[in-house]
Amino acid sequence: MSQPPDLPGAPDSRPLDIADVPAVEIVLTVAMHLMSAAAVACGLAEGTEEDAPTADLAEARILITALAGLVTSAAPLLGSVHAAPLRDGLQALQRAFREASALPDPPGMGPGEDLTGFVG
Repeated sequence: MSQPPDLPGAPDSRPLDIADVPAVEIVLTVAMHLMSAAAVACGLAEGTEEDAPTADLAEARILITALAGLVTSAAPLLGSVHAAPLRDGLQALQRAFREASALPDPPGMGPGEDLTGFVG
């Protein structure tokens, strides 16, 4: 039996085949997940005063370093349109980590800075 054609405007009910997803979209999706998780780990999540976000800097360090590796290695292949916002987001997270740290890392020793250089 053949599958009926999709109706215009109807959601596609077929599962997405990963082979059909462009590499840029996959990299950007992974980067956004890392950024979101790192922001939460740095204590930047929104919440009420009762459930104010608490920072888990050990987790944030792992996530930011992974993001730095992804951005550093993929940026030349992504082009500036996609790479620039990733770099900006990474730097913002590196600064947020430094601000959240009671004892900031020495310059160049923060999460991912071995890959990106010092972010002050």
